[in-house]
Amino acid sequence: MKTLKKMVKKTVIKEKPIAELTLRKYEKPYKLNDRELVRKLCLSIGLLQPGDSRDVVVDVLYVLLKGKTNMNSEDVRSMVVNLRKGKKLPLIGITSSNIRRQLKRLRDMFLIERVANSYRIIENLEFNDVLSEKLEKVMLSSVLDRVREYFKAVEENFK
Repeated sequence: MKTLKKMVKKTVIKEKPIAELTLRKYEKPYKLNDRELVRKLCLSIGLLQPGDSRDVVVDVLYVLLKGKTNMNSEDVRSMVVNLRKGKKLPLIGITSSNIRRQLKRLRDMFLIERVANSYRIIENLEFNDVLSEKLEKVMLSSVLDRVREYFKAVEENFK
């Protein structure tokens, strides 16, 4: 006899957000070295989770910030490998496919862009301007507008 659990087929709808933005507040950036600054930035904007040891996204962003020129994914990978070796970090997450995945995550956050087959900081902006021009005006504004719609709909529904 089949158990009831096996007989009842459950359909779970997994909702997927259109956009997602995680913001965290850390202590002020006093006396942090360059890689640690980029790491805290990645933690602050949700690209890295607290306690996450898989932090190659930090190195990908670091080499793009340091390089100041357009680089293809293999250039980025090569520089990440050299950086991780120089800092005596484990060479994990450095496959070409993972580097491309991290580049896509940075693109999805409007931090970098792809021009032809190379990557650069978006619109060659000063990095601080990326926050106001892209994250605040594009991502945060869009997410907040939608959240406001939900607040309004809930309020109207529960009157």
